[in-house]
Amino acid sequence: MKQTELTAYLNRFLDIESYKDYAPNGLQVEGKQEIKKVVTGVTACQALLEKAVELQADAVMVHHGYFWKSEPETITGFKYQRIKTLIDYDINLYGYHLPLDGHAELGNNALLGKLWQLEDKTPEPGLLRLGELSEPMKIDEFKQLVDNTLDRTSLHLPGGPELVKTVAWCSGGAQGYIDQAISWNADVYISGEVSEQTTHLAKECGIHYLAAGHHATETHGIRALGEHIENRFGLNVTFVDIPNPV
Repeated sequence: MKQTELTAYLNRFLDIESYKDYAPNGLQVEGKQEIKKVVTGVTACQALLEKAVELQADAVMVHHGYFWKSEPETITGFKYQRIKTLIDYDINLYGYHLPLDGHAELGNNALLGKLWQLEDKTPEPGLLRLGELSEPMKIDEFKQLVDNTLDRTSLHLPGGPELVKTVAWCSGGAQGYIDQAISWNADVYISGEVSEQTTHLAKECGIHYLAAGHHATETHGIRALGEHIENRFGLNVTFVDIPNPV
């Protein structure tokens, strides 16, 4: 498949123009023009790139790519080494951040809702989602469901009722959305990371908070995107999980 064709399709499919993001979405580093093998992963770290080289990939597709607004503009140190690896082996790098969080079908948040069997009740457009369990569950049982589906132990900051039914969630480092989750009267709010003040907000505002892992809450979208292009275009796609405890 031509790189230009895959780029155009992905940009359109993920509707990248609808998002004001912290990094460019789409093709970030240009490589060979013919793409047959693709490696997908959460973050374009050196370990993922080395695996892509080993697998002789033509493209790497990730959720966390490069050129973030907060990072130095110079290409030195580890940033140089990563980009040098891509250029030396003529590998394309695709990065899709917020568009892969918010996509209605293959987005991280849409897939998390399905994993936890939540009926979507989101009252307004945005990355934050709201859903309901079919029947109330004890918070410990619901936490176990989250832990089992993400294969990690989440951090529970208690504050809500013993029986929970309404759940708000947003993947990644979205602990700051807890205020909106509280305004939606959620019993539980789930994101990837946690801040010091989150403990006090949960306790004082009557909501449970589960920090389920930035990496763990953002593996499903990029994996599903890889499966999508494999099925649609017949590409050879391999998902590589580089473990991350955060």
